[in-house]
Amino acid sequence: MVTDARQRIDKWLFFSRAVKSRSLAAKLVVAGRVRINRDKAAQASDLVRAGDVLTITLERRIFVWKVLGTGSRRGPAEEARLLYEDISPPPAPKGEAVADAIPALRDAGSGRPTKKERRETDRLFGDD
Repeated sequence: MVTDARQRIDKWLFFSRAVKSRSLAAKLVVAGRVRINRDKAAQASDLVRAGDVLTITLERRIFVWKVLGTGSRRGPAEEARLLYEDISPPPAPKGEAVADAIPALRDAGSGRPTKKERRETDRLFGDD
């Protein structure tokens, strides 16, 4: 079921089972969440072919897929996996901070007062 022609990006996303419908695929493309070879796909009719690299942003996840071919139908998942090669970087382990993240630093006592500190100042100044 794999052909070597060019295909519209919305059809390809639908056939590869990245999205549930072609209309959702078109909305994804128009929203600027799909890149073809590092260039934003401007419209759903943009064409993809074997060898193109797609960067797809879906719900806080980023997929990087290399197109291996175009499809002729939306088939089972095993058939859809033949359309692309997943070259995404591995996700960061859960519970661990990102290596590039800088921890928030502030001096002790700065910022909002704690409940205990508020009560002490109320007692000192007689605010009952």
